[in-house]
Amino acid sequence: LVPNPLTQEGADRAGEKATIAQLLPALPSGLKPPAIICVGLNYKVHAAEVGLPEPKYPVIFMKNPSAATGHGPIIVPRCVQEPEQVDYEVELGFIIGKTCKNVTPESALSCVLGYVVANDVSARNWQIKLGGNQFCYAKSFDTFCPVGSVLAFSESVDSSNLALSTTVNGNIVQDSNTSDMIFDVPTIVSFLSQGTTLEAGTLVLTGTPQGVGMARKPPLWLKHGDVVSATVQGIGSVTNTVEFEK
Repeated sequence: LVPNPLTQEGADRAGEKATIAQLLPALPSGLKPPAIICVGLNYKVHAAEVGLPEPKYPVIFMKNPSAATGHGPIIVPRCVQEPEQVDYEVELGFIIGKTCKNVTPESALSCVLGYVVANDVSARNWQIKLGGNQFCYAKSFDTFCPVGSVLAFSESVDSSNLALSTTVNGNIVQDSNTSDMIFDVPTIVSFLSQGTTLEAGTLVLTGTPQGVGMARKPPLWLKHGDVVSATVQGIGSVTNTVEFEK
């Protein structure tokens, strides 16, 4: 056992051995982080595949913290099933390690506790039609933010050069590298913190690369029973089965 790196909870049991009963998301603030902040359209090839210009500034949206989950099922609610347009998005995520504001790019990494793998599950019918082209609601349904069980400390990770991929039922559907990011992690931290307090424990998702189901011809939507796995090099995977609510 090791203590919680954010709160130091469990420090009195450091070094003890225990049996893992359940894999939980590596969120040191608990199952519901203070906020989930996301960057959209942050990979060059992904921007090209959806026919949009590369943004001059980070495109920011939020996910409801209640969307966070671990390796359990992705539950697709009935309101999202008609039409069936549920999509996958592998993302490199990072955890804010200390409450901060007005951070410079040069000092930004000192505010990052570590990195996780996440899947920004998205209901495209709500994103494009029912949600008025707003991203938040379409990506905030319960269980629509699976997070892996490994937190890789920031000093051990080069976030600018990490392979990341998605498989659906064992088939590779996304395969890229964070070197294709438009805005790197220091730029994102600095941008988000201008005039805004980022609470310790906040989860930030840095965008997804090319290969999303929406951009495929024909589109590839997640179906009931599908097994989707998002992986980031050196951090691991988060694997979930898709379950359509009855």
